[in-house]
Parts: sequence; structure tokens; C-alpha cells
Amino acid sequence: MRIICLQENLKRGLNTVGHITTKNINLPILNNILIKAEKGNIELVSTNLEIGVVHQLRGKAESDGEFTVDSKLITEYVNLLKGNEKIKLEEKDGELKLECGSYKTKIKGEPAKDFPLIPVIAKDNYFSCQIEDFRKALTGVIFSVSTSENRVELTGVLFSFLKNKLSLAATDSYRLAESSIEVINKGCDEDIKIIVPAKTVQEFLRILNNLDINSLETGTEVKIYIADNQILLTVDSVDLISRLINGHYPDYKQIIPTQSQTEILVERQELIRAVKASALFSKTGINDVSLKFSKNKIIVSAFSGASGESRVEIEADTSDGENEITVNYRYLIDGLNNIDGELVKIKVLNSNTPCVLKTAQESGYLYIIMPIRQ
Repeated sequence: MRIICLQENLKRGLNTVGHITTKNINLPILNNILIKAEKGNIELVSTNLEIGVVHQLRGKAESDGEFTVDSKLITEYVNLLKGNEKIKLEEKDGELKLECGSYKTKIKGEPAKDFPLIPVIAKDNYFSCQIEDFRKALTGVIFSVSTSENRVELTGVLFSFLKNKLSLAATDSYRLAESSIEVINKGCDEDIKIIVPAKTVQEFLRILNNLDINSLETGTEVKIYIADNQILLTVDSVDLISRLINGHYPDYKQIIPTQSQTEILVERQELIRAVKASALFSKTGINDVSLKFSKNKIIVSAFSGASGESRVEIEADTSDGENEITVNYRYLIDGLNNIDGELVKIKVLNSNTPCVLKTAQESGYLYIIMPIRQ
């Protein structure tokens, strides 16, 4: 195997695939990146057996072959080289020779035959969507995923495909986030519901966040392919394939309140500041802050016998009389940070039912927090 590419291209590719490599005593090759040249195409591949990432590397393949090297070692070395220099990579006698200007090195590796196979999903029927829409939708729900293994289905994000709409939902039983976006349906006739592991969502989010949007070809989209117990997410030169979570996701629609007694419109940043100030005096382990709604104002308060108390009054547009609710301030801040725009709409029925947060303008985002009952 002999290939030539620019340092900046190799650096970007290694940083893309190297993040999921993992140390495994029983299978040490999982700490390696597979470099593969075949029929003029160059691929960088990594896997942790749950997730696989394939990056199509821009460069010239002078001869075919494949070899694996330690992910951390090659990534750190390539990151130190000059960005506008050409790099020559050649596998010979169980080593990867790397030349870049006056830098020459040999990295010991392992044969590619021992590297786990990455499953292949047929790229026939799929859903596609805008990169930024998908990125915002994932960001808006991932923080609500459960970290407890007691209910494994809640450790993932529910993807619900309904014709030309994709709804993403995540809950840890204390709060719930739902985000909906438009998708283009390419040949998928039936509605589909799958549970995607949180680690998979986080890894694809990292890939999207590291994309240089300005360098992408016009019309570049995210494509989503679904097969038996697997999902393939592709964008630009990157393919990410992952196992799905087996299980039945709860019917979360049942807990979304259908009516409210009080609706509040308030400046988002003002509310965040007031909540953070009062949160300093919330009870340790409970993280409680109270929101009292009355005519044209919200009173945000917290009390702790150990530290003291806080009371902040902010202006707001309210309707239908007084109301009050106590919530976990961490959950409230998470929701407020993921709502677009300067204004947020809050809907409350009473102190014993979930409160709903939305954008001031109707959008595809919804956030619900369960109350702390006094």
C-alpha cells in the first residue's frame, strides 16, 4: 500500500475516525485505525464493535493494500506536521513508513486481516435532511437521555419517521425533549420507529460539529439508512454505522399536557439569570427552585436552611391568574439553553403536573419537566 495526501486532509480524517477507538484487553486491535487503499479509493476506518466510522480520504492511491496502526500515535504525530505539506504513506514489512518534508518515521502496526469487519448496509431507501436542521434537533434532545441502565430503552433517542417528518425524543423520566424536522423520504413506504444509542448520537453530533460547512458541496445533506437492528448515518465523506437498541420505547405522548391554566411569555436570558441566582440557595441533592406566576411577573425563589434564600422578580406576560410550580433547576436550565430565540413560552396547569417549555414562535421543539412535589 502506498498513498499520498495533504497533511490537513489526513489530520481531519484521523480526528474524525479516531475518537471511537477503544482499549480492549481481549481485542487490542480496536485501538487501531485501519488505513485502506482499493481501486483508487482511500479509507480510514475505526470501530468499537458497537459503532463503526468510515472516512473517505482525499488523496492519491499509488498501490492498493491495507494496514492498521495505533490511533493515538499516528493522530498525534500527523497533527504536528505542517498543514500544506504532502504526506507519503507506505506499508512495508509490518510497519507504516510516513514521510512529510524533513519528517520521516516508521510506525509499527498489525495486519488488517485481524481488524473487525464493518457491516455493510445497502444504500437503497433512505431519509435525507438538512445538516443544520439535524444537528439542532439532535442537540435539543440528547441531554435528556437516561444514564441509568435499569431501562435500557431510555438510554437512547427515539427516531420516529412518519412520511416526510422525523421526530426525535429523549427522556429520563424526569424531563422529556422532543424535536421534529422535515425529511425527504426516498423509497421508505412505512412508518419507522427505532431507538438509537446515546453514544451513537453523541458521536455523529461531534462529526457534524466538526464539519467545515463552507467547504461542502452545495446541497450536501445527512442521509439516514435503516436495516435490521442497524442504522447508517452519512454526511459528506463520513459514514457512521451503529447497532440499535432493542426494546419498546414508552408512549411519551401520554404525559404531554393537553391543557394549561397559565401561559407565560418571558425573556429567556432573564429567566436563566434569575434561575441561576436562586439555584445557589437550592437544597443540595434536590436542586429545587420555585416559580410563582402572577400578573405580568415571575418570582423565582429558593430556600436552604444551610445557605439562606433568594427571591428574584422578573417581568413577564402572563395569562389566566396565578400559578406556581417547583422544578429541578438543572433540568430547567437545560431546556432554556436549547430553545431558540429571545422569548420562551411556559405552560402550567398546576403544581402537580408537568410544565411545558416552547419557543415563542411555534416550532418543532418541545420540552417538559416533571414537578418536584412539596
